[in-house]
Amino acid sequence: MSEKYYRGVRVVEEGTDTAVPVNSSGLQVVVGTAPVNLAENPEAVVNVPVVCTSLADAKKKIGYCDDFESYTLCQSIYANFVAYAVKPVVFINVLDPKKHRKDNTAKDYGVVNSQVVVDDLTGILMDSVKVKAGEDVLQKDTDYILSFDKAGKLVITMLSEQTEALQSVTVESVSIDPSKVTAADIIGGYDVKTGKESGFEAVRQVYPRTGLVPAFLLAPGWSHIPEVGAVMLAKSRYINGVFKAECLLDLPTAETKLYTDVPKVKEEIGYQDEMGIVLWPMVEADGKRMYYSAMFGAMAAYTDASNDNVPSLYLSNKPLAVDKAVLADGTEVFMDREQANTLNGVGVVTLISEGNWRSWGNNTSIYPAGTDVKDRWIACRRMFSWMANSLITTYNDKVDSPANFRLIESIVDSENIRLNSYIADGKLAGGRIVYNEDENSVENVLTGQVIFHIYMAAFTPAEDIVFILKFDPELLKDSLSATGGAA
Repeated sequence: MSEKYYRGVRVVEEGTDTAVPVNSSGLQVVVGTAPVNLAENPEAVVNVPVVCTSLADAKKKIGYCDDFESYTLCQSIYANFVAYAVKPVVFINVLDPKKHRKDNTAKDYGVVNSQVVVDDLTGILMDSVKVKAGEDVLQKDTDYILSFDKAGKLVITMLSEQTEALQSVTVESVSIDPSKVTAADIIGGYDVKTGKESGFEAVRQVYPRTGLVPAFLLAPGWSHIPEVGAVMLAKSRYINGVFKAECLLDLPTAETKLYTDVPKVKEEIGYQDEMGIVLWPMVEADGKRMYYSAMFGAMAAYTDASNDNVPSLYLSNKPLAVDKAVLADGTEVFMDREQANTLNGVGVVTLISEGNWRSWGNNTSIYPAGTDVKDRWIACRRMFSWMANSLITTYNDKVDSPANFRLIESIVDSENIRLNSYIADGKLAGGRIVYNEDENSVENVLTGQVIFHIYMAAFTPAEDIVFILKFDPELLKDSLSATGGAA
């Protein structure tokens, strides 16, 4: 028989949904590995941007499991869709089932209640499974069907009376092997023979494919490798030749176990760039250990969403959905403000616990070598990147319009209205757009170029709030005089 015959009333229970994700313009593009064997079409989600909007969507498109070390994209899936409930997120999986795979030894498994659970293997590719009863090869969808349980284990359900009566079967299979993925796969490149892009090179495809502009580049589990971080920083400046995005870069906690070692390691790795936000240590949530960048990116997207999708708010001193700060080996890390401030002083964002866990740090990784206001402060840097990206997407439809006064006036009026609205909402300290006739000579206009100047000031953070306490003897004198008078 080809399928079970049902008659009557049936109920199938589904897992409880988490909170409906809110939309955020703080778009994260995350490069890493996913358990694609659990996805609907494993080979179709290799080295291409995949937009996900919920946990269920991610499970369907790229797969999800709790093995965060092997499958690094799952860290950001959890952080965004479970811990913070924000969307969308773009994932680029580099794990290729055709390349990163291993053959499993054929093994006998017992049939219990018409089912076989292959509980000693993970990452099994469904299309590689062969089931035998002795020397007879059983037919899929006739003798049995395949599925995965919640733990990602392969389940073989017998369909026919003949197979249901079996005591055991032999199972042959092939599994994906995340251990074969290297930093070179994450970095990626362009194949001149096939014309295909991989790894971070595929970030170029995000806007053409989806119409979404990246705000953050992440690679939890990989960005602590200097070669990977260097590529991320290089890619962040001119995505599609025009867009900018900040990079969330982790420092290695396996080697960097003391906060006092962090400044030296950051300098040695070379993470000193205005487009980088450097993070240390790792975090743990609900018993799941992950790189700080995954949780920080989700928190940033959530913060943007709560601020009308304008990245003017600072990401420091924000509650984090974590239970612990940890090292790679699980050792807990507790820093007070003085220690955390030491890291902030060398351009590293950390976290502190004062009743609850909070992010701590406002400086990009260029500090203290660079002190330009727009490059040093995270919110200032993000506002400049965001403004640049929004100008491109907003006025792209004006390209190739006649360069007449009507075009110039419409751009100036529209942008001044927009800037004034941000100023009124407290998202900008000030801003204006200027068109200089002297700069736009006839010769310039004849070449097709029109130049505008936008002047803007983002708010700097109130990092150092000082209250000066002083003993005032006159207040004591007045108090005693009042007491004496009462007597």
